Amino acid sequence: MLRPHVAVTLGDPRGIGPEVALRAIEALGDGLDASLSIVTPDGSSHATDLRSVVRDYVSSGRVTDAKAGSKATRSIEWAVDGALQGRFHAVVTGPVHKPSMHAAGWEVPGQTEMLRTLAAAELVGMLMAAERTRLGPPLRVLLATTHLPLRDVPSSVHERVLIEQTELLERSLRDDWGIVEPRLAICALNPHASDGGLFGSEEEEVFAPAVTWLRDEGVDVEGPVPADTVFSRALAGDFHAVVAPYHDVGMAAFKTVSFGTGVNVTLGLPFVRTSPDHGTAFSLAGTGRADPSSMSEALGLAVKLARTRFDSVSARV
Repeated sequence: MLRPHVAVTLGDPRGIGPEVALRAIEALGDGLDASLSIVTPDGSSHATDLRSVVRDYVSSGRVTDAKAGSKATRSIEWAVDGALQGRFHAVVTGPVHKPSMHAAGWEVPGQTEMLRTLAAAELVGMLMAAERTRLGPPLRVLLATTHLPLRDVPSSVHERVLIEQTELLERSLRDDWGIVEPRLAICALNPHASDGGLFGSEEEEVFAPAVTWLRDEGVDVEGPVPADTVFSRALAGDFHAVVAPYHDVGMAAFKTVSFGTGVNVTLGLPFVRTSPDHGTAFSLAGTGRADPSSMSEALGLAVKLARTRFDSVSARV
């Protein structure tokens, strides 16, 4: 069985990323059965003396947005480079500050888009995964569109997006989670899935054709399912994952049942990438009150997915 090598980046040096990464790594210890290395902005990777590495990273980053953003993004660039060269099986990224990324020259909505560019990936997806929730069962939610103003969502959720994202999700559940026959649901856009056109036309004109096409291609998918029932049905075991049409309808349900155990997974990359489901939380940095649970989950899931993916690849060679 593969012992994955996982690269860890610390995120914005002014936020909680460095401390939750250190605490999570120390708490997990050898229980992960993986090699973990912190990747720093100079391209070096560190598997020992991590407290000194984190201390140096934090102390040298408390100046400007541009400097902090540069440290965070350079670390990501080196981690991705290592993954593309085969040195790392997975990359776990700490939270970044988007204005700082922009100040450092990366004018993208977030790390997902940055990773897509660095890896030259044709298509990526943002999956929020909680393998355990407050209710017990897992919940996995793919955001078909991510950081958009709400007014732009209807024109952005078109048939091609739903088809591509759902197919990407199905492949990832097979290849990385080892789920042989994934059962999926597509969440509706309008209340009550528009109630036969009373509250909008997208369900009939966009969602239904996409679902029909996917089923014809052999994808086990149901939809459009109203937002007020689809997530509870997923938690009841009807579906392995849900495709949400826009950010907040998916995230509101997801974080309600998984805050602290949720993980952001980027689908479509040639390596596994996970991240905690929280931001930089500048006000908590250095107080000792930041919860490392989500980072622990991100590390654990990265190891699990990398092992499933690369063991499967080895078996086919």
